[in-house]
Amino acid sequence: MKIIVTGSLGHISKPLTTTLVEQGHAVTVISSQPAKQKEIEALGARAAIGSLEDVDFLTSTFKGADAVYCMVPPNNYFDPSLDLIGYYRKLGHNYAQAIEQSGVKRVVNLSTIGAHLDKDNGILLGAHHVQNILNKLPSDISITHLRPTSFYYNLFAYVEVIKAAGVIAANYGADHVIPWVSPLDIADAAAEELATQITGRKIRYVVSEELTGNEVAGILGAAIGKPDLKWILISNEETLGRLVSIGMNKQIAAGLVEMYASLHSGLLAEDFNRHKPEQFGKVKLKDFAVEFAAAFAGH
Repeated sequence: MKIIVTGSLGHISKPLTTTLVEQGHAVTVISSQPAKQKEIEALGARAAIGSLEDVDFLTSTFKGADAVYCMVPPNNYFDPSLDLIGYYRKLGHNYAQAIEQSGVKRVVNLSTIGAHLDKDNGILLGAHHVQNILNKLPSDISITHLRPTSFYYNLFAYVEVIKAAGVIAANYGADHVIPWVSPLDIADAAAEELATQITGRKIRYVVSEELTGNEVAGILGAAIGKPDLKWILISNEETLGRLVSIGMNKQIAAGLVEMYASLHSGLLAEDFNRHKPEQFGKVKLKDFAVEFAAAFAGH
């Protein structure tokens, strides 16, 4: 198959590209960075250098493809002028236009847990909008929305507070269960969906392991030589204050706090819990803890 992968060589797109090439597919990777071209080609894929903001570029790149993996790349949460939800909506419309104009009939879209909600999900509202925009495409375009849970690598954000205060502090977690996922398991699910023909629309949740915040702290603590590491709950207000104090865009900081509060209340995971996959991913937190320990030691 001829498959287009967006997301350059990110946490998901790089292993996804590697897997698809190994399976014998002709893969084109879209990147906005010319410097990535050699690395992309070294994986056995073709590089298409251009911007997701450019619908004509997207359309010409998608043309002739059997399937497209689309995702909205991370943006700068510290940019005070960034309208994050608007950024998601814009790229969603760009993808929809390019998909329809290019004639692509199979799409795998990276969405998220909580994307079923049209409120109270914070920054994940952007993914909700992208799903709705893509779902308005003609019915002969088959779409899988991948909904991964909380990413293991988000835990890197707690390195500094562990070093400074000796705890993980957040407005979620502690004795509450958090569904976690590895980008490698998301990549495997995306590769499987891209090679599978479906009709209509499909939602697929991706999760690697479910653990309480305290269990996470225990596993990470053992890996970094702090076996007594605890995960403590702090208020929404304190969480917001911490994010704003490090210079984060105030609107995005509020969106993150709302997202995590919704995870803590159980609202974010309600649809996930109703449609939990029978098979969890292969990568467990103990595997990620090796990476976490290396980052902790090098910080």
